[in-house]
Amino acid sequence: MKFLTDFRFALRSLGRVKGLTVTVIVTLALGIGANAAIFSVVRGVLLKPLVNREEDRLIYIRQSAPGLRAANANFSVPEIQDLRARARSVTGFGEFSTIGFTVVGLGEPRVVRAGVVDGSYFDVMGLRPVLGRLLGPGDDGPKAAGAAVLTYRFWTTALGSDPSVIGKVVRLGTRSATIVGVLEPSVPYPSETEIIANIVTSPHHLSATMVTGRVHRMTELFARLQPGATLESARAEFRTIHGAIVQEHPDAYPRNADFRIDAVRLRDQITSPARTVLLVLLAASGLIFIIACSNVANLILARSVRREGELAIRAALGASAGALRRTLLVESLVLCGAGAILGVLIARPMVAILARYASRFSVRALDLTVDSSLLLVGVVLAITAAILLAFIPRLPSTDASKGFALSNGSVRITTGTNRRLRLFAITQIAASFVLLAGAGMLLTSLIALQSAPTGFNTHNVLALNVPVMSYGRTPDQVIGFYKETMRRIGELPGVERVAVGALVPWRDAGTFGPGFQFTVEGYAKGVGEDDPRAQFRTVSPGFFAALGVPIVAGRDFSDADRRDGERVVIVSQSLARRMFPNEDAVNRHLTWIDPIMKFIDVSPTPRRIVGIAADVDDQNVVPGPAVNVYHPMDQEIGGGRLFVHVRSDPYALVAPIRRIIRDLSADQPVERPATLDDIRAEVLAPDRLNTLVFGGFAGVALLIAVVGVAGVLAFSVSARTREFGIRLAIGSALRHLLGRVLGEGAVIAIAGIVTGAAAGYLLARFAGSYMQSIRMPGALPVISAAMLLVVAAILASLMPASRASRVDVIQALRSE
Repeated sequence: MKFLTDFRFALRSLGRVKGLTVTVIVTLALGIGANAAIFSVVRGVLLKPLVNREEDRLIYIRQSAPGLRAANANFSVPEIQDLRARARSVTGFGEFSTIGFTVVGLGEPRVVRAGVVDGSYFDVMGLRPVLGRLLGPGDDGPKAAGAAVLTYRFWTTALGSDPSVIGKVVRLGTRSATIVGVLEPSVPYPSETEIIANIVTSPHHLSATMVTGRVHRMTELFARLQPGATLESARAEFRTIHGAIVQEHPDAYPRNADFRIDAVRLRDQITSPARTVLLVLLAASGLIFIIACSNVANLILARSVRREGELAIRAALGASAGALRRTLLVESLVLCGAGAILGVLIARPMVAILARYASRFSVRALDLTVDSSLLLVGVVLAITAAILLAFIPRLPSTDASKGFALSNGSVRITTGTNRRLRLFAITQIAASFVLLAGAGMLLTSLIALQSAPTGFNTHNVLALNVPVMSYGRTPDQVIGFYKETMRRIGELPGVERVAVGALVPWRDAGTFGPGFQFTVEGYAKGVGEDDPRAQFRTVSPGFFAALGVPIVAGRDFSDADRRDGERVVIVSQSLARRMFPNEDAVNRHLTWIDPIMKFIDVSPTPRRIVGIAADVDDQNVVPGPAVNVYHPMDQEIGGGRLFVHVRSDPYALVAPIRRIIRDLSADQPVERPATLDDIRAEVLAPDRLNTLVFGGFAGVALLIAVVGVAGVLAFSVSARTREFGIRLAIGSALRHLLGRVLGEGAVIAIAGIVTGAAAGYLLARFAGSYMQSIRMPGALPVISAAMLLVVAAILASLMPASRASRVDVIQALRSE
């Protein structure tokens, strides 16, 4: 009953200060909404259980080679066989190879991201079908019929949840397969696959080079722990087994490569790429909440000073301290409850935006939806804020005489109240400084990435994925297809040059791993030096001209560089300088000596260097030295990427190009058309999103902090009207009053910046001990953030300062 009475009183009281009520509710809504949204994403990505049966027993086994800069070197079939035969701490292994299939039979021909798995994979992973069945031991072996399972996301989005797809026969590359089932919604790891097929659908997986090649590593490995076994015991066993394998096969594990093995829980493996960025976002949203609460605390405290007369009268009439505190608590609950409701409404669209952002770091965020945790977080934050705000104001003494003394309506700000007001404002500035410095660091990094030179003509070059279709075609027919495609496209109006390459710059980065070992005639490596490595590229004649890459020595490829002619290559400028710093590399012979070459059908025949091309780093947005070896398309089958240099709008040619290719081959996919400019922008999208998200947080924090500083100074000016009147009456210059108020704003800002710098430094050091990717911002972001806050604080002080300058001396002296 008392609560209802207090509730009605709170509504009437807040109704009399509508401006303050709206400001408090909106401020709290921003703080609560940001935190509720971030927590929902953090819970969905980092904390929510996987659908996999007994997920705590699922582990991911990783082989790495730090000496080759390979954080994940994958496994070969012989290595998996050795582990399977010797390991006792797991009940089974699941094998997964990521591959691209050209699918014919499911609507338009398309290239899908696929997984090739063994028959034990789904059982080890603990997954179930929602339609049909999954692959099992009966689907293993070279004589098994081709079978495939659709992932739930692909089935629902691309095929409209069509149940009749079960039993349909499709073509996957060069083999046929029957769709046998649809996988339940689950985390698409190790890659965002659309189809998962058995091994027989990939001829390469059945080849002797795959089955017997110990260095042919392209399979990721999962396992399920034995009941009672621990991750630590399994990890120790794997390291013992791996050490023995390395000793038995020294040729496959060069000492300088430093091959290692490790095992982690599947959940940790899935979430680790997103953990740092999400925890940083959670910290940022926490700072927003602190800023919001500090700002609201300022407003509540200022109002409580104005209400001291009212509270003193109630105390004089017999109201206990508990009753007065309950009144303040109910008012805080009303404000915070309304803020929480609005905050949850704001948070729902924020979850969708943040989920898309987080999906760039973890596939687990792809299908993230809003759940009840959003409401729960809103309620918890609202109650926390309400309790905090209810106990900030100082209650008056119950002495009746003091109560009536304060009832005359004057505002007197005590030293303690003044100190608390400034403390809250400094807290807001400090938290804003941390966010602004972090956002500034991201912005400077983004500007550096965007302004880095590329070495390419990125404006007028259109890139399209036209994958090699080897189904029913000989190598000569494949080359003939690309040549005829280039000829016909070259006849289109506005087309200047057409070429074929092996990969699209930046978008296909990492396709060929750390590169392959080679040697060059006349080059002698030093004692203990590793054989040099280079990236393998296949291009058509005219490739360099189409992308605007100059040939700095020798010549370009020509139609005379045929399969039955002399083997030739073009090397990058960095490779030539590294091998022969004071000599000419042209006409020397280069030979591939990497053992992996025999598995990808590249002959060890020496090749004459006929040209040197300017460096183009197609792997990194910020280019480094490019160590590349280019082969003519006629001599080393490759391709799959089409480059069209045009004079006008590149996208206007997409439809004519697609028609030309489909006329030549009706089943040929033509996908992902984009200019190199847009591809580079796409690769930079995560960095841009980082900047936008943290910049948004910093902007909100700055806005709230500015309002807080202005509010503190406005209240200070209001409480010191008589003081200012007296100063003016005794001859104080107006500019001195203005300077005094502006100086107070600057002092608050500087105190907040110093506090924020110290707190940010300690926070970064603490976080850096757990997350190595955390780094300190440079001088420019820090100085810029500090200057912005000082300027903002001074601007926020202008209105209170202007008010102080307009004080009426006579009215001020009569105010008491």
